[in-house]
Amino acid sequence: MPSRTPGQNPLLWIATRNRGKTREFSQLLRSVCRVRDLHGLPRFPEIRETGKTFAANARLKACTLSRALPNHPILADDSGLVVPALGGRPGVRSARFAGSRATDQSNRTKLLRLLKAKTGRHRKAYFETCLVIAENGAVLGSVSGRVWGRITQAESGSGGFGYDSIFQPKGYANTFGRLPAGTKNRISHRARAIAKLRQRLSRLLSFARAIE
Repeated sequence: MPSRTPGQNPLLWIATRNRGKTREFSQLLRSVCRVRDLHGLPRFPEIRETGKTFAANARLKACTLSRALPNHPILADDSGLVVPALGGRPGVRSARFAGSRATDQSNRTKLLRLLKAKTGRHRKAYFETCLVIAENGAVLGSVSGRVWGRITQAESGSGGFGYDSIFQPKGYANTFGRLPAGTKNRISHRARAIAKLRQRLSRLLSFARAIE
């Protein structure tokens, strides 16, 4: 793998095959680095997310994948939507809320059905993410971010991905699905976590020996 050319932003591997996440990370980290996800690396190990917390799953992904790509920092996240009135669901099962073959649409449909009779504070929810950087199986840093809001009665907007079209962040009249990408990337759970990680990440990448 050749070294980067002078003046070129370093590359950071993102432990995901979710194009929506990749797009958000690219926008959030564009002044720090380039990002690449796992679509070009089909032989990477599949990881069962068996942790009971976002932090546990993020550590599992980051450490496992950093062993498969030695001497490169790997950033992994585990994120999800938490509804206290539903006992914390969907939580770590956000991507699989409607079953093992769930789609974003089926997950949203199930959540709206479960909340159909609930009003007011019972519709409060928050997005949470935990970001972990690892290299050669060792954790180099970990941060988390959270944004509160509420679950709307119906879907609104086609932007974003996952539960964005039914999540209205506190202080805003529109869902993440309707808000401009720039606004979402300023207030989202990932944006808040990355703001904590940015300085450390810049230092780590500046010492990376091989980039791509």
